[in-house]
Amino acid sequence: MNRAARATIDSSALRANLAAVRRAAPDSRVMAVIKANAYGHGIVPVARALKEADAFGVARMEEAAAIRGAGMHGRVILLEGVFHAEQLELAASLDAELVVHSPEQLEMLEQYPGEHRFRTWLKVDTGMNRLGFPPAGARDVSRRLQSCTAVDDAPRLMTHLARADATADHATVDQIRSFTDATGDLQGSRSIANSAGILAWPDSHADWVRPGIMLYGVSPFEDRTGPELGLQPVMTLASELIAVKMVAAGQAVGYGGAWTASSPTLIGVAAIGYGDGYTRHLGSGAPVMVGGQMARLIGRISMDLATIDLGDIKDAKVGDEVLLWGPELPVEKLARAAGTIPYELLCGVTQRVAMRVE
Repeated sequence: MNRAARATIDSSALRANLAAVRRAAPDSRVMAVIKANAYGHGIVPVARALKEADAFGVARMEEAAAIRGAGMHGRVILLEGVFHAEQLELAASLDAELVVHSPEQLEMLEQYPGEHRFRTWLKVDTGMNRLGFPPAGARDVSRRLQSCTAVDDAPRLMTHLARADATADHATVDQIRSFTDATGDLQGSRSIANSAGILAWPDSHADWVRPGIMLYGVSPFEDRTGPELGLQPVMTLASELIAVKMVAAGQAVGYGGAWTASSPTLIGVAAIGYGDGYTRHLGSGAPVMVGGQMARLIGRISMDLATIDLGDIKDAKVGDEVLLWGPELPVEKLARAAGTIPYELLCGVTQRVAMRVE
């Protein structure tokens, strides 16, 4: 299929970032988080590249099924558990481990009539205020899970950090303390740290760490990029110029005439748009590279096309590569220009973008 917009996934960068996790948390096992189609990078190729991880964390049953369907038999944890009791049989067939975060899920397991014995993770809510049992209830839930015939042994214990990317915020210290106080005398291995916790909060490392965004070479911190943290960007999003033309002073470009040339300007049109996941929130001035040289977007991103002020790139021609993000242009910079976070840009790459794994 001939598609100009393409995403290249660097498997060696994935492995290098996993190694960076192990260096940062040498005494912890690694649950590689590959939910949301591995943050837009492709769940199966990413799982294969990260086969040395100690486990995979996913959000949906379909993601666990994709891993098993690709012939991988390592540990897979459903980070949101099951949503309905009838899903327990499918989880059993996939040998998926269950995070238990609600009274309803606990009751599902207590009433499960099957023979499978699940590995479970008890989630304690220490301040995210989304999923999890209150700290005061952790001991009772742990006791009920250990007494449950559907559970293999003592549950593992986890919580999730809400502000670990804010390194001057005391909330992370409070969460770690709350988790320790709630689970101090309970059996089971512990997991606290996400990517920001791994990099900034050593006290959160515990028995298991759960890296997500850093595996893809992207910083969890707003003021730094992945390469500045020693990480290697995994995805390169690129397209090509399909038109090069001069616009005269006073001529407007694109929908709504959002940009007007103040002088005669050479512009390029790239075959990529919000239909490919290149967000419309990227406006005039956002960085882009053409043929290895820096340029800037002008006008509005449309469904299929983006327009570029080629500036001093006088030799630009149809077919030249247009780099939207990658090692030379970190996705964090695009996220800042769009007023969003890099997670959203990566996850937003659509299926019509050709993906190649190297």
